[in-house]
Amino acid sequence: MARKNLLSGLMADTQPPAEGPAPARRTGGAIGAVGKSFAEMRANAVIEIPADMIDMAGLKDRLGTDPEQEALMASLREYGQQVPVLVRHSPNYEGRYDIVYGRRRVAALRRLGMKVRALVRDLPDRALIVAQGQENTARRDLSFIEMANFARQMAAMGFDRKVICDALSIDKTVISRMLTVTDRVPETLIRAIGPAPGVGRDRWVAFARALRDAEAATEAATADTSGDSEARFAAALATTRKPRVPRAKPVTLTIQDAAFAQWLTRNLDELRAQWAAETGNQQGKDEA
Repeated sequence: MARKNLLSGLMADTQPPAEGPAPARRTGGAIGAVGKSFAEMRANAVIEIPADMIDMAGLKDRLGTDPEQEALMASLREYGQQVPVLVRHSPNYEGRYDIVYGRRRVAALRRLGMKVRALVRDLPDRALIVAQGQENTARRDLSFIEMANFARQMAAMGFDRKVICDALSIDKTVISRMLTVTDRVPETLIRAIGPAPGVGRDRWVAFARALRDAEAATEAATADTSGDSEARFAAALATTRKPRVPRAKPVTLTIQDAAFAQWLTRNLDELRAQWAAETGNQQGKDEA
């Protein structure tokens, strides 16, 4: 009976009086609790969305193709999607969605022609990017330069260092080194090299410090057609190394006649100038 009375009370609260102005909507009590409960249920509900209705949003976090995409597709094909992705309603296109995190799964499901199981949240652009950065932190397959390039994009959008640190779960020292690399190495060169998963922070920092001719390094990286990102890094790095110039061996001349040695010393400049004139050696003329 108590349950019946409660429902009766809820219904009664929702009925407006026959005459007069409508009373202010109640937000507390049973009505408020039920409304909050429904809102939470909607927020936590997993829905299915056609993959082609989900657009890529946020920043570009990967350099090159995903080497594990085929394995992910095989897993999804056999076991289905076990973990939902996070999306938001598109602010630009009615009825479409923007991906917040789960980009690899959405791309794989799109290729498989399968629907995407997703949670839907209302997020502004900045919150979306921070959430994307936090997702990257949980993934172990992003290389140093991919993380650094993500930090660069956040900095370019006006995020301060603290927010970048919080988004990527990295301290300020590491962020500073990342941004030092991306400040000195142009994005075109970074993308020409690719993720270079075996190249860590120290080698990227050393490369950034040694880089003098970014155009030559980009050409060297692009010329490597092996498909190996680490080989492209090595090719770009090689352009920063100056070729060794062999040192000229000194010539020792022993003169027994002291008087001739003194005369030769006094006339050495004149003799050198004469030699330069006869051989066409401009350096010898200038030094003379």
